[in-house]
Amino acid sequence: MTYNYHAHTWRCSHASGTEEAYIQRAISCGVTHMGFSDHIPHRFPDGYESYFRIPEAQVADYFATISALREKYRGQINLKIGFEMEYYPRYFREMLRRALDWGCEYLILGQHFIGNEHPSGVYTGADNSSEADLREYVSCVLAAMETGVFTYVAHPDIFRFRGDMTVYRREMRKLCAAARECQIPLEINFLGIREGRHYPYVPFWQLAGEEGAPVTFGFDSHDVTAAYDGKSLGKAEEMVREYNLNYIGRPECKRPSL
Repeated sequence: MTYNYHAHTWRCSHASGTEEAYIQRAISCGVTHMGFSDHIPHRFPDGYESYFRIPEAQVADYFATISALREKYRGQINLKIGFEMEYYPRYFREMLRRALDWGCEYLILGQHFIGNEHPSGVYTGADNSSEADLREYVSCVLAAMETGVFTYVAHPDIFRFRGDMTVYRREMRKLCAAARECQIPLEINFLGIREGRHYPYVPFWQLAGEEGAPVTFGFDSHDVTAAYDGKSLGKAEEMVREYNLNYIGRPECKRPSL
């Protein structure tokens, strides 16, 4: 695997190691295309800033650091600077505009919350048997795809539904079919593999295979070792074969626009 567009930095408060160490690890393992996509800053109207995002005060350093490393390692690796971002209907255009103002080169969709997150949003990774919440999750992802600004959907199977599987399959089939129609890749997330999380979720990937949705891989690196994750790569490749997935390899980075 020669690419990874899903890597975080220490600024999000749940990752460790320097960007340069990530880059050196990636290069040593044969990665030729890499992107940093830390969680986009966002300050809500009441002043609240999410605990898992880059603080706004550190955005300039984020871009300056990676830009300098891009020059240092030019010819060895192609580096891009982006964000992982949710689709919040209330705040989407504001978040996108600010991402562009900061110089964002690509976005990946990571829908960690529904209900605009704050003050009463629902975390998508928690056990949830609400069919209404599942439908809202799918609706948000579909709306995000239709904007055309996202390079791919990170961990599309993050919603931890514990209700009627007939409903789950119906809703997630819509998501997979839309990914095929919009040609937006769905990511098999390696963090989920290496930590034994509830994703990758087999019923989701069975649907993705049936629908022929484009599929890509992402290390979701939060430390230096995970800047290349060969062990999880083997398991992801097994999934591709087992579920007849439409694996496209390295996705094309989309430069977002308003």
